[in-house]
Amino acid sequence: MNSVVALPRATPVLDRLQRWLPKLVLAPSMVVILVGFYAYIGWTLVLSFTSSSFVPNYTFVGLAQYWRLWDNDRWWVASKNLVIFGGLFIGISLVVGVLLAVLLDQRIRREGFIRTVYLYPMALSMIVTGTAWKWLLNPGMGLDKLLRDWGWTGFTFDWLINQDRVIYCVVIAAVWQASGFIMAMFLAGLRGVDGSIIRAAQVDGASLPTIYLKIVLPSLRPVFFSAFMILAHIAIKSFDLVMAMTAGGPGYASDLPAVFMYSFTFSRGQMGMGSASAMLMLGAILAILVPYLYSELRGKRHD
Repeated sequence: MNSVVALPRATPVLDRLQRWLPKLVLAPSMVVILVGFYAYIGWTLVLSFTSSSFVPNYTFVGLAQYWRLWDNDRWWVASKNLVIFGGLFIGISLVVGVLLAVLLDQRIRREGFIRTVYLYPMALSMIVTGTAWKWLLNPGMGLDKLLRDWGWTGFTFDWLINQDRVIYCVVIAAVWQASGFIMAMFLAGLRGVDGSIIRAAQVDGASLPTIYLKIVLPSLRPVFFSAFMILAHIAIKSFDLVMAMTAGGPGYASDLPAVFMYSFTFSRGQMGMGSASAMLMLGAILAILVPYLYSELRGKRHD
């Protein structure tokens, strides 16, 4: 006769502990996020409606700081630079990253070495990248001087000190650092594509460029969205690259909103206006993030 051994039942205390243990483990990180992120966003929003200067004060002034912000020429320069920098940075990084990923997807020789070379810039901080490109593009000691010493006496590349072109120097440095990371994202996506689809297209006579343009890349729509979101986030919050490379100069010709916010909040003692600029930056991020999340959630709901 088979005997059945009864397992001891968990006590009510152990049951409660098992239910609460995950919550207890997550509680510290939740507190840090709520206090260190959302609470400070709320505090910044409050300060943007006050007359705060070097220190916070809570004298309510309504939308006065926002009106002052919109009447500030430096804010308009920073906003214009963000449009130029963000558009070129995102567009060029996506194009270069996709092209590099397609190249490496051909299983070329020394792929690991080449992939490491392209990814290396992403391991550097923006401060290092900005400093290196500042030296490289400096007319007195960089590429301009090197080519002149080699005999190209008519060569001139003074974008770094040209008010109309300095923002494009920031674009060059940012693309150099980010394109390798975008390449890695798309390469991972390409390696996940079913090879039988490509072979079937080749049997039907489709050329390799046609296969990538009309079959493979359209299937990587989620990767495109993710890459776009990451690049847009980097563009909007760019601060250390500009500070290391140009410090917003010459004058404030290469200012971005993050540089403007830091300067007015901590250097000029206009905390209220700086907070207003920070809230507009947050609004720009939400304007990109919310439609993306909506489209993704809507697509999952339909699936």
